[in-house]
Amino acid sequence: MATEVTVPVLGESITEATLGEWLKQPGDAVALDEPIASLETDKVSVEVPSPVAGVMGQHAVAVGDTVQVGAMIATVDAGGSAAPKEAAPQPAVTQTPAAPAVAPSPAPAAEAEPTGDSPAALSPSVRRAVLEHGVDPATIKGTGKDGRITKEDVEAAAQNKPAAAPAAAAAPAPAAAATGGRKEERVRMTRLRQTIAKRLKEAQNTAAMLTTFNDVDMTAVIEARAKYKDLFEKKHGVRLGFMGFFVKAATMALKDIPSVNASIEGDDIVYHDYADISVAVSSPGGLVVPVIRDAQDLTVAGIEKTIGDFGKRAKEGALKMDEMKGGTFTISNGGVFGSLMSTPIINPPQSAVLGLHRIEDRPVVVNGQVVVRPMMYLALSYDHRLIDGREAVTFLVALKNAIEDPTRILIDL
Repeated sequence: MATEVTVPVLGESITEATLGEWLKQPGDAVALDEPIASLETDKVSVEVPSPVAGVMGQHAVAVGDTVQVGAMIATVDAGGSAAPKEAAPQPAVTQTPAAPAVAPSPAPAAEAEPTGDSPAALSPSVRRAVLEHGVDPATIKGTGKDGRITKEDVEAAAQNKPAAAPAAAAAPAPAAAATGGRKEERVRMTRLRQTIAKRLKEAQNTAAMLTTFNDVDMTAVIEARAKYKDLFEKKHGVRLGFMGFFVKAATMALKDIPSVNASIEGDDIVYHDYADISVAVSSPGGLVVPVIRDAQDLTVAGIEKTIGDFGKRAKEGALKMDEMKGGTFTISNGGVFGSLMSTPIINPPQSAVLGLHRIEDRPVVVNGQVVVRPMMYLALSYDHRLIDGREAVTFLVALKNAIEDPTRILIDL
């Protein structure tokens, strides 16, 4: 008996999605609640579970199609069994009296089911990354859900790939191919990427956006982290990073400069007495921005636990819609990718975003002496319709003071 698979409810105000990839093909065995397809929404990827155990039926839509909530996308034959793979017949062997018997050749193995590292099981973005970097997916250990390979796994493998051995000097250079090596590939933008593009352009068109910069000496935070990281991880079960310090320091600065934590709605300014901090984390489909709710009430350990959980589930595509909503202020850490300086774009309807960058040793003057210190550039992009330059600079200075003297975070100064 065929059971219909329909698009589940995706969240408030979300009525449609794009079929990102099929995780099960017709004839595959499926278990109850096993993911059979991945949908891309405006914010996150959502896996569609099988409503029954059985055999995957026919796909009703193709990858890239837009589907409405409640629409049928496939069927599952409940209680069925997967069709066996057909093996090639064994060749007949003829024996003659004058020769010893010849053992028949073994038949070719039946075609294997797609695995997490086979091309058939890779998502479109991962397949593109494999082709771009020229890596063998069979050598990559996947960190995604059920061991599936993510785009980040491919990029990490590409960085660790040994350089190819130089060709022997005596070997003649191969003739250039007649068709040349220039290639083009047209790939449809994912729904997530389309939404990112739309919202960022909307921010540029709407806000009077301006960016102000400062730098911060990371010596004190680095020393505190080195001194307490082992005890911190042993007690809290999570690594002590830099984001915990910055999020906590930001909540303190937002309390002092409330306009940076506010938003414009029509002709009104909405001030928030709480700090819901959006943090940009990497996912296979691009950057997503889950929200740390009431960050002002969390300890550094609580913040680190929340961020770590977001990062893990973002790679697995398991973030929920409600976790992406809201947010009064955003922190984006481009430093993890090596960025020295940037002008981040506001995440509407928020009015400001803080950009963190890489830490590098630079000469600075301290007490009249030139010394080398680990420095980081900070960038605050803000909506000048709401936030004055004085307030933006004051916010960055308050943040800088808290990071350079972490005791301020402890005593709320």
